[in-house]
Amino acid sequence: MTSIDRTFVRESASALTLGLIGCKHCHTVSRLPASLPITRKHHKNVLRCPCCQAHLQSRIPNSLSKTWALLLAAAFMYIPANILPIMNVTYLGTGQPDTIMQGIIHLIEGGMWPLALIVFVASIVIPFLKLLVMAGLLLSVHFRSHWRPIERKKLFHITEFVGRWSMVDIFVVAILVALVQFGNIASVDAGLGALSFAVVVVLTMFAAHTFDPRLIWDAMETDNTKNTENMENKDKSHG
Repeated sequence: MTSIDRTFVRESASALTLGLIGCKHCHTVSRLPASLPITRKHHKNVLRCPCCQAHLQSRIPNSLSKTWALLLAAAFMYIPANILPIMNVTYLGTGQPDTIMQGIIHLIEGGMWPLALIVFVASIVIPFLKLLVMAGLLLSVHFRSHWRPIERKKLFHITEFVGRWSMVDIFVVAILVALVQFGNIASVDAGLGALSFAVVVVLTMFAAHTFDPRLIWDAMETDNTKNTENMENKDKSHG
């Protein structure tokens, strides 16, 4: 194997392979003690960050299984969140429960297009896209995909940041329930759809928290190691 090949392999190696570990809280990079074997298992209760004293973990334990469980639960709750009424508005003794889509239609009929668009994007599009993106990331890690790892990591961070804005509907319902209570004249009550929707948002937020984006690079590093071994075997056979 040539020196150029060795340089490429070294530059493409992960921090853990080089004996380094980063703190998830303060992002301080520390060197693993020589007595500890280089492994992908976490080092909880063994190593602490020298700056913030947090436990150091090379990878989130059982990241894929935890994320899959939370994501599947969120996908299951996404169905009742959209078909059950999110709130019931009663005015002068009459009223009917409305789902998210019915509320969007009422806003459009009232000429409030901008608000209808915000509710549609925040309550339907973003949760669905977050489920889709997280499932795609999990599948790419499972099948050890090499497709655009940098872009996949950026996509994960964007999804993690945008996902928290999916709670806009819950905030609106909570405010209306607290403020619009005028006895027999008018009242607003939250429906089961609001509870289901809140569960979806919370589960997807936890799923994003338990997913370890460093797993995206592990497949590439493993293949680089195999390629290095193949190169060395070829060099020995030719030698």
